[in-house]
Amino acid sequence: MSAILSVDTLNDFISPGVACIKPVETLPAKPQNENNEYEVSFNTETPPPTDLSPAQISLTDCLACSGCVTSAEAVLVSLQSHAEVLQELDLGPALRLSRDGKGVQNLDDGGRIYVASVSPQTRASIAATFKVTEREAGYMIEQLLSGPRGIKGRAVYRNGFQWVVDTNIAREACLVLGADEVMQSMHAEETTSNVLQEGSAKKQPKKPILSSSCPGWICYAEKTHPHILPHLSRLKSPQALMGTLLKTTLSRKLGISPERIWHVAIMPCFDKKLEASREELTDAVWEGTGTRGIRDVDSVITSKELLMLADSRRVDFAKLPRTPLARLPFPEPKLDAFLFPSTKRRRNNVPASGTSGGNLYYILQYFASKHEGATVQTARGRNADVLEYSVTSSEGEILFKAARYYGFRNIQNLVRRLKPAKPSRMPGGKPIGSARKPAGKATGPEYSYVEVMACPGGCTNGGGQIKVDDPIISGAEAGDVKPGPQEQKEWLAQVDEAYFSGEESADGGSPSEDHNDLVDGISPSYIKDTLAHWAATTGLDLERLVYTSYREVVSDVGKKVGDAERVIEIAGKMGGGW
Repeated sequence: MSAILSVDTLNDFISPGVACIKPVETLPAKPQNENNEYEVSFNTETPPPTDLSPAQISLTDCLACSGCVTSAEAVLVSLQSHAEVLQELDLGPALRLSRDGKGVQNLDDGGRIYVASVSPQTRASIAATFKVTEREAGYMIEQLLSGPRGIKGRAVYRNGFQWVVDTNIAREACLVLGADEVMQSMHAEETTSNVLQEGSAKKQPKKPILSSSCPGWICYAEKTHPHILPHLSRLKSPQALMGTLLKTTLSRKLGISPERIWHVAIMPCFDKKLEASREELTDAVWEGTGTRGIRDVDSVITSKELLMLADSRRVDFAKLPRTPLARLPFPEPKLDAFLFPSTKRRRNNVPASGTSGGNLYYILQYFASKHEGATVQTARGRNADVLEYSVTSSEGEILFKAARYYGFRNIQNLVRRLKPAKPSRMPGGKPIGSARKPAGKATGPEYSYVEVMACPGGCTNGGGQIKVDDPIISGAEAGDVKPGPQEQKEWLAQVDEAYFSGEESADGGSPSEDHNDLVDGISPSYIKDTLAHWAATTGLDLERLVYTSYREVVSDVGKKVGDAERVIEIAGKMGGGW
């Protein structure tokens, strides 16, 4: 877990041995003698009923429950692990695809299709660990998940992952949609809160729009600062968008249930496991059923767990081939070209874009491209993880202001500055907490967009990344002196260097580069055309596919609640009245 989930409230820790409150939230059983309505029993030793069904608690239940918050998430997130991946692969024979990749052959025999998506930060971590390029690291991961010398070569049913895709592809779509979202918010006459309307998030977030791809940051905002929720970008993260794209397309084109498609994402952050468990990211949302559905991302493992996956099957990761594998075509030709553009991967070769996807950098470039002669100015904030940006016209006028806030302490400062001031109770008095802004408006700067990430330094420093003190890096054993903060800083610089070491492809570029409206190497028209084709192919509304929503999580942690209040609360949940 990231520090974001444990630093804020230290009184919420519950050890794994403490019972969950959810199974005991039931009212006492009815009296045995129902003939006398006036009979009152004071027998407190009545044995509990034995016909109750066993309680089944999922990670989604725990995210919605306010009983234990942090520790329950930490324990249940561990269920998404390399062991779960191997267990899933060993359940039985996988579905077999036809040679053209457009159908399945043994549908009645059970089994699933396995797909994986890999983040660029994971490839960078692997590249730095094994002293290879980022491209070669991607090929090694692909060989591990799908190749004959990988995990399927030592498995009972020889199951592997049919497709291994790059989440950078979904990131390109998120960048284009994010820029549109900011531009629309700047031209909107009125902004409203982000809520679901008939299953589709349709309203614009308030300015400043805050990025929403970091699940640790989202969890913090939902649980502690609900005034932030109307500012959050409605867009799904690249992980979530890729999951939706894979499951909708494969289920529609192959004629199978989304449950028959099992998708694992390999990410730099443990909090991504929490994101995968959100009820808003299931087929119930894009199908519009309104019931609990099948996850778009079934499991998330981190960069560290990827190596554990190899070790569990006695695969020497360092000796895996560093060349691409042949693959079956994706069932939809246009989306095949989108997901696998020749053999070229999306490059991350601009350090100014940062290591967290480059949302802010792309928006700045996009906005500047709409104003001839405009330039982007950068100013450092209170520390290296706070940067302020402005797009200035050729006449020196500031057209657009934005910022980057990384790390928990900086996030705390940001949310405090965005908190609306309370109106004064005194006649004619100024709003409390705001000596300059009338009408109780927030005291923060006039940003249009803020890129927020929980980890200092960005996603290459995620909690699931391989660290310098890991035995595979340091070679340290029990009792040895572990590397310190300076060594970790130097190691992170190597990971960052690998992240930005993208190579030009010798066999051509991606289809988006054939367009003449490129912004940072991405064609907005190509992305929008592809997304429209995806929606038309699946017969689903694009709004449901690419947008999500957020909710306030009301917590009772740290509060003293009496027995009477607790009984009233339980009765209310059971439909009773007091």
